[in-house]
Amino acid sequence: MRLATITNWAYGTTVALALLSGGTMLLASQAQNEERAAVAQRYALDQASSKVAMLEASLSGRARQFVVTGTAADLAAYERGRSELRTIEHRIRRVQDVGAGPDELQALKDALGVLDDLQDEQQAAVAARLKGDKATAVEILFSPNYEQELDRANSLFERFQYRLDQRTETEVAGATKVARIWRTVSEVVLAITALLFLCVLFFIFKRRVLHPVVKLSDVVKRLAAQDYAAVPPNLEQIDEIGDMAQAIGIFRDNGLERLRLEEEQNADRNMRDLLSRMTQRMQASDTLDDLKDVIERFTPQIALGYAGRLYILDKPRQAMVEICSWLDPVHSRTEFSPLSCWALRRGLPHRTGGQNVDVPCDHLQAGGDDEADFICLPLTAQREILGLLYLERRGDAQQAPTRSDVYLTMLAENIGLAVANLRLRDALREMAMADPLTGLANRRHLDAVLGLELAAGERPLSCLMMDVDHFKRINDSFGHDAGDAVLREVGATLKGSSREGALAFRFGGEEFLLLLPGLSLDQARERAEEVRGRIAAMRIEHEGKDLGTITASFGVSSTPEVCGADKLVQTADAALLRAKAAGRNRVVAADRRQEHAVA
Repeated sequence: MRLATITNWAYGTTVALALLSGGTMLLASQAQNEERAAVAQRYALDQASSKVAMLEASLSGRARQFVVTGTAADLAAYERGRSELRTIEHRIRRVQDVGAGPDELQALKDALGVLDDLQDEQQAAVAARLKGDKATAVEILFSPNYEQELDRANSLFERFQYRLDQRTETEVAGATKVARIWRTVSEVVLAITALLFLCVLFFIFKRRVLHPVVKLSDVVKRLAAQDYAAVPPNLEQIDEIGDMAQAIGIFRDNGLERLRLEEEQNADRNMRDLLSRMTQRMQASDTLDDLKDVIERFTPQIALGYAGRLYILDKPRQAMVEICSWLDPVHSRTEFSPLSCWALRRGLPHRTGGQNVDVPCDHLQAGGDDEADFICLPLTAQREILGLLYLERRGDAQQAPTRSDVYLTMLAENIGLAVANLRLRDALREMAMADPLTGLANRRHLDAVLGLELAAGERPLSCLMMDVDHFKRINDSFGHDAGDAVLREVGATLKGSSREGALAFRFGGEEFLLLLPGLSLDQARERAEEVRGRIAAMRIEHEGKDLGTITASFGVSSTPEVCGADKLVQTADAALLRAKAAGRNRVVAADRRQEHAVA
């Protein structure tokens, strides 16, 4: 027979004997419980019958006292005694329900009948006393017949208790005998079980060898399938099986560590990919609005659990101004001085709150949560402060994974680089579209603006072409620096005249151009006369020398009043040539005849 079969039979027999032993013990215990129940029943009935007899004697005394004194207090005491006796009588009348015999019931019935008669006589005496017939009441309660009935009731209760004691002793003796029998059977079964257990000990190796090997085999199979939820059994035995279990545990720990490292690498790869995609989108942004959209979309995914704001430095006002936010931050103000942030002061990331003990920034709102986590990351490029990335941990983000500060620093660096590139592109575009000498827009900017205005075609557009008179004479007499000073002053005058949407340009050399959207030809002529007067009123000195009076000639044209949109500048230039030919320092407006001449 196989070893496993033998051990299984032995274990089955042991279990069966153990169950049998337990059953006999339960039966013995039940017999003892019956014995105790009989004793308890006897005690309860003895107590109840004794209390009834005592209460009846006490009730008789209270009734007699009331008959003698007639006071309400004695009557009340008598009624309370009656109520208490009635309750106990009702309980003792149910003695049949607990297994009382016919003799006991008859004795109890006789005793209770006598008690009822005594109570009837008491009621009659009380009623007579209440009517004022004291003599009758005294005669009823103090008569020899009443005393005989009272003694008879006590003797009947004693007989009931005697018969109750006899029956109880018989039941206790029977229960004790049964309990002794079952206890003996239980002891025999226990002895057999102990003997079988000694035989089972011979096969202890099943528990010591076979069972651990089976568990270890299952764990090895699951670990081979990379199921690291399988836990090797904790075997404290010092032998080959214990060494095997320890080696499997080390193999599992190594697998878990390798899995953790792979998860960290995947998370790092995903985060770097997210940062890379965000950087690409930011570098492709042409405007600040495009940049804000990218930051608001990507930053909450990189800085999980953090709300935040992006601030840009407004240089003219020397203030950090919010340009976008995400996840509704509440602690930092939307605008503040750069000196209010320690990160901007030091040029390094600054973290306060939570486990970081440091000086809080002044731009944080008063009354903030002391346990909150605040991070300020300066945006810099070429050691120049461009803005600030502010982050605060949300109160409902306790389960969010904690991002490494390296990612947050990389995020701030990429945003700072994108802001710097955007500013650089804007500066280059502005430089490409502006004249460096006068600060006015150049010819390239004019072509772009003119194309937009003409494409719209929703309102009149006038063009004012201007040329400084005898500019070559100024250069020859005072030098080119003096000529540059004249051009700068003329440019400043034109810029001061650029109101109501007007745009001033340096057309080339000493020629300037002023676009006047929405103005008719007559209105443009009036504006030209105004500018000509301002230029003539200028007084320019260069190196202590007065350059004299500066004058300018103007040509004015308008579309669609004078010419088509594509001929606006040429028509104004033709009118300027007429002004110079007519003696300079004057304004000449184009007409339709001039348009045909230009054509």
